[in-house]
Amino acid sequence: MDNAITEWMAGSAATPARFQILMILWAQRGRGVPHKEIVAALGVTRATVSGLMAALERDGLVTSAVASDDRRNLLASLTPKGEAIVEKAIETNGARLRTAFAGLSSDDLATLTTLLEHLRQGFSISVGGTERRDGSRDRKRRPAAQMKATRPRV
Repeated sequence: MDNAITEWMAGSAATPARFQILMILWAQRGRGVPHKEIVAALGVTRATVSGLMAALERDGLVTSAVASDDRRNLLASLTPKGEAIVEKAIETNGARLRTAFAGLSSDDLATLTTLLEHLRQGFSISVGGTERRDGSRDRKRRPAAQMKATRPRV
């Protein structure tokens, strides 16, 4: 499934991560989004977002500008070209998803939704944090001594 989605993105945003950024910006309808909000939404490092944003800017899909009220903040916005890419991707990928799910009954879809939610919760907990009600999680750091003690011996 990951390969299929990556292939779908190749014709629009190039990668799922780039598409996620474009969608975050598209959803804000012209309001500049601080880079730190994009970092938080994607759950990645600032360096990762900086690299993705630089590539999106080079491609003419987004712009970044210093916030007028706080010069430490960079605000990202979609360009008209970026907006067109997102809207085309939504239309194209929506049709692809409808086709992919067409063979599933409403019971199948309900079961799939339940199973995916269980997996999402399992992945959230397995990365070392406790999940909040909104799907975010609190990470609990273990002391280095405790981490060392739990490593498997080779």
